[in-house]
Amino acid sequence: MLPLLDHNASIAATRAPLQTGCVLTLPAQCCRSLCIALVALFALTCFFATTPSHAKSKNRTSQRASHNLPNPDKLLAGIYMDLATGQLRAALNKADKLVEAYPKFHLAHLVRGDLLMMHAHPIRTFGAAPNHTSTNKLEELRAEAMVRLKTLHYKPDPNLYPRAFLQLREGHRYVVLVDTKKSRLFVYKNRGDKLSLLNHYYISQGKLGVHKTREGDQKTPIGIYRITSRIPGAKLPDFYGTGALPLNYPNDWEKVLGRGGSGIWLHGMPSESFSRPPLASDGCVALTNPDMADLASTLDIYKTLVVISDDVEMVNETVLKKDRVFANSLLEKWRRDMEYGNRTYLLKHYSTQFRSNTNEDLSTWFDKQHPAHAKSTSTYTVRNLSLLRYPGYENMIAAAFNLDVRHGSVTSQTRRFQLWTKEGAHWKIVYENTIKDFL
Repeated sequence: MLPLLDHNASIAATRAPLQTGCVLTLPAQCCRSLCIALVALFALTCFFATTPSHAKSKNRTSQRASHNLPNPDKLLAGIYMDLATGQLRAALNKADKLVEAYPKFHLAHLVRGDLLMMHAHPIRTFGAAPNHTSTNKLEELRAEAMVRLKTLHYKPDPNLYPRAFLQLREGHRYVVLVDTKKSRLFVYKNRGDKLSLLNHYYISQGKLGVHKTREGDQKTPIGIYRITSRIPGAKLPDFYGTGALPLNYPNDWEKVLGRGGSGIWLHGMPSESFSRPPLASDGCVALTNPDMADLASTLDIYKTLVVISDDVEMVNETVLKKDRVFANSLLEKWRRDMEYGNRTYLLKHYSTQFRSNTNEDLSTWFDKQHPAHAKSTSTYTVRNLSLLRYPGYENMIAAAFNLDVRHGSVTSQTRRFQLWTKEGAHWKIVYENTIKDFL
């Protein structure tokens, strides 16, 4: 348990009557100090205090309503607004309710302690209240506050879309985008050729950042994954909170690259904590338990794609459509050359750096897949196409599709996965495999 604040002393101080004549509206100088010292604190998960209608979560409301708990986002937003107008008593009342409802929310206790001190004098630093027994934990909370502060005024633009998702097959009802720079997880609903934002959550990631390469490096991987199962909290140690959604790390491409490790999950928080600092996990993506419950109740297991990126780019519909058309043109040229059956033309689509899932080089793999004596008299059809920009690379496109090959009255069906990368002025396939995964 994090010994951040003497909670008993704090509670006693709160219940004690205020001194007669105590001024509860703050002078301008105090408010300025307050904004410098505490604005990060009150940002927290409420930075969407006025959430656009398209991003509201019915799940979140129902989850907390069933437990008769106040919404922490609204309380934190209220504290921030009360302080902005110098209403210290109102802010303290909300902080009391927040701590009472979420006694393990250590950051809320820190807020409350600072509010109590402000009855006596202005404070100029976050965590100014006494009895903080761990300097390291205080610094972690400061880091969390600053991460949340950076997105305080961020409002999702309904006319911008994540560039990672160029095209999604019909079966992908939802997709998840983890923005490690913002320490936030975004859930989008697939509405044909457009995505709409459903919800967003603060997350904690690997202690040592991102770009996981080996077991135990305490980093969060960057890549494209799918949710493989749902594990309820009752079947897990307390550390994972309300439950977990395991990811298929390492994916096939990462295995080719020799990346190690396993057990990368989306999961909740241990009962001793409501929230964790932005860099606190061993590589997993951790959410608060209420948020994790919302997430798990929304997503389709096995059919939900999860993109974890440290360089999220939002673009308008024109740019997205242009990217989509270009990616489709690459695949169409490949399909035509497959159908034509000319090995020389087909080979030009592949990179000399190509590696198969069994680590074969291009020459070995290509000869097996396309024997020199084979002649094509078949018709090739591509359908159920998904196109994504692969994170962590400046120019890489992932394509997953059904390939129907019709020869006479017989049609064979496979699902293919390709990675296209830009080499000089040309795009080449660096990886290809037949897959069973829902991608």
